[in-house]
Formats: sequence, structure tokens, C-alpha cells
Amino acid sequence: MSLKELSQRLGLSQTTVSRALNGYPEVSERTRQRVIQLAREMNYRPNPSAKSLATGRTEHIGIVLPIEKNLFVEPLFGEYLAGVAQFLAEADMDITVIPTPLSQELEVYEQLAMSGRVDGLLISSPAVNDARVASLVGSNLPFVVHGRTHCDQTYSYCDIDNQGAFARATRLLIELGHQHIGLINGDQSLNYANDRYLGYKSTLEQYSITYDPSLCVQGEITEESGFNAAAQLLMHRPRPSALLISNMIFALGAMRALRQHGLEPGYDVAIIVHDDYLPYLRADKFDPPLTTTSSPIRKAGYEITKMLHHEIEVDDTAHAKQQQLLEVELIIRGSTRIRRN
Repeated sequence: MSLKELSQRLGLSQTTVSRALNGYPEVSERTRQRVIQLAREMNYRPNPSAKSLATGRTEHIGIVLPIEKNLFVEPLFGEYLAGVAQFLAEADMDITVIPTPLSQELEVYEQLAMSGRVDGLLISSPAVNDARVASLVGSNLPFVVHGRTHCDQTYSYCDIDNQGAFARATRLLIELGHQHIGLINGDQSLNYANDRYLGYKSTLEQYSITYDPSLCVQGEITEESGFNAAAQLLMHRPRPSALLISNMIFALGAMRALRQHGLEPGYDVAIIVHDDYLPYLRADKFDPPLTTTSSPIRKAGYEITKMLHHEIEVDDTAHAKQQQLLEVELIIRGSTRIRRN
């Protein structure tokens, strides 16, 4: 069914029907609901090209994909993207993935801000000081950051309290009697990992425990990195009696390393892991079940896309920026039992 046929059935002009379907405020709610109801009954779908011409929008959001990082095979990115896709399906929008070499990444962001190729951008894995945000914050292109970065100007973001979460986890381990706590972390040039490190370090200092940089290991998010980091920490003297681990993929390798050293996770070495709720790596199904700081990354993908949609709909660069911190839950399970003497 075409827009013309739909408007004839309703006895309304094509302009009114189009405005009702696109949420324009000058159309009354009664008329809008009448239009939407018949459109659903007749399975009306607007022509994307015509809609784009009418609204001046592409109905696409953009994600710039650095080629070298190969993010499509990373479990965390896949789960995040599932949340993004869920909201886009509800909002009847699409996504444009722009692959680019890392060396040209900033230039691509600047081009997107001027080209009108997409209606808005999602930015992931911000650095402590991120040039992408600094570049876009002065543009007219809506964007939302998954995470935070140091920036003199305000911008929209959706994040979790990484520093607070790892402070709580470190505090729990100290209160259980642990003095030597190892940290297996992601790349600390990235803001989320740096915040987790700061939460760990500041809590040690609050309890007058000397911070030892050799107990902090960072690396690429792979099972092998988790194994190597744990093996390195187990050679430290005195050996850590507890490990604070930045993600479930590291935890797979760390637990393998513990058992190869004849140590039992949860008894000989306590473990707390950050859990992004990967459906095939459930913390409660490990042996022992893992104590976690938990916040679903799929939910973050959904929420950040919802925020970007709002930024696009408002279409006003002067409006107040959205800044959301998602809840992080501390779930205590068997991996933080009192250790054996």
C-alpha cells in the first residue's frame, strides 16, 4: 500500500498522514493513533527513499569499525551489538558499519560529521583522552559514547561505574582477610580499564595496604592473556591470595592457570570477576560459581542506541546532553570462600 492509498482511506492529506507517522507534534494524538492503527492493519511500510527525502534523514546510525581490531569476532562487541540491533529493530532504523584503518580513524569521524551519511554515531571503547570525542563534540552530528573520557565540553554517554564497582570488589576481598590481591585488567589506556584500576588502587590505600604495581597485569581480552597474566601473578612472592579479574574471558584462562599450578579457585585463591552477562559464559555455572560485579553489556547497547535516537529526534545541538550510569551489582558466590590455611 502506498502513502496515497493510505491517505485516501483515512480521508486525510498525504502530508498529514506522513507527519502523523513520523511523530510531528502539530498532529493531534487522536489523529496520530487513527493513522497508526490503519497503517498496521494494512501492513503499510513507508518507502525509505521517500521518507529520507521528506525528513532529511538517512534513518541510519553509524559505527566506525577499526579493521585491525577485528571486533566482529570479539564476544563482548557481539553482545553489545545485539543490544544495539534490538533497539534499531524497534525504532525501524538501520546501521551503517564503516570499516577503516586505525591510522585513518579520526579522519573518517571528521568526514562523517560533514557528509550527512548517517544521522548519528555510536562511539565505543573510549581512551582516557579520546580524540574522537574531542573532534565530534564541536560538530552538529549527534553521537553518544559507550563509556567516558576526559573532555572539557559536555557530551552524551552511557557507562557503568567501573571505579566504584572495583572499589567494592577490592573492599570485599580485604574484609575477607586478603592483603595480596592481584589485578588482571584490560588495556589501561582505555578509560573503563583505567577506572577499574583506580578503584582497586584507591581502596588498597584506604585500608593502608601498600600498592604493588607488579600485582597489576593488563592485556588483550583473550583466554590466553588471562592464563598468562594469572601464571605471572602466581610467581609473585608473596603469592596473591586473591585475584580481581576484568572480564569472564580472562577468567577462563586464569582458572586454568590456577589448576595447572595445583591451586583450587575459591579455596586457595579467591576470585572476583566483572561479568558482562555473555550468554555462553555464565558465572553461576563455573566451578566454583564466580563472585562478580555484574552489568549486562547487551542492555548497555540497547540503552546507548535509545539515547542516540533521542539525540537525533531532538535535532538541537544546544539541548542538554544525556549522561547515564547503569547499575553494577555485586553478586557473592563460591569463588570468595574463606581460604584454606
